[in-house]
Amino acid sequence: MTALTFTLVVSTISALAGFLGALTGLGGGVIVVPVLTLALGVDIKYAIGASLVSVIATSSGAAAAYVKEGYSNIRIGMVLEIATTIGAVVGAYLAGFTSTHIIAIIFGLVLMQSAYQSLRSWNGTADNLVDSDKLARWLRLGSNFPVGGKRQEYGVQNVPTGFGLMFGAGALSGLLGIGSGAVKVIAMDRAMKIPFKVSATTSNFMIGVTAAASAGVYLSRGYIDPHVAMPVMLGVLAGAFLGTRVLVHAPVRILRIIFGLVIAVLAIEMIVNGIMGKV
Repeated sequence: MTALTFTLVVSTISALAGFLGALTGLGGGVIVVPVLTLALGVDIKYAIGASLVSVIATSSGAAAAYVKEGYSNIRIGMVLEIATTIGAVVGAYLAGFTSTHIIAIIFGLVLMQSAYQSLRSWNGTADNLVDSDKLARWLRLGSNFPVGGKRQEYGVQNVPTGFGLMFGAGALSGLLGIGSGAVKVIAMDRAMKIPFKVSATTSNFMIGVTAAASAGVYLSRGYIDPHVAMPVMLGVLAGAFLGTRVLVHAPVRILRIIFGLVIAVLAIEMIVNGIMGKV
């Protein structure tokens, strides 16, 4: 494959990754890493380095639009980002001492769990809105978001559980280069009872900071190759802008199905290839 062909293929795939990343809150890395490693033969650590750059691009492209539309909860994002940033630095440090086969298998298992949680609730047509618990009220985490042209109030629960899960999400981000969007969306949607669209958009707001915390470690170790990272970043950024336009009109049920199916397929691929030693 020539350099030009490689660049065009990577850019096209990354645009799709950015679109799905913005639509589901996953971040582009959930698709970029498996495709670069399994289809194009890029070493997984260089793929993760490019993915971290793409995650920052996804967040930059999507977060501003979601904040403007009134979906992202900035207060929740800032509180939870404390845990994810610390976890990201820990994960990035551990990545230098972990086998690529193990990373691939962990990646697959994390995605499989996320797919199960999402598809289990696919038949719901709306979010289960709750009242904030005592700690969430003290932190003033509850807010509102657009529903059918009106503002719908929602509450937040289980903040300590969400905070702990976010530390784990950050560690996985540094270790796997996925921006930890999959875990963040599940933590907010399932554990903290935050509506799915708010969870996805707040995840997009958060993942750029998390990825930036671990990208510096990968850069210092030489795992960010501009020939791979640049087309990934540009493609993801273009796709993310399109994804923001679609999410605001998409039904929650459809978003959950897309979220679950995409990562389930990628999870199986990564687990199988990790076990067989192909990555």
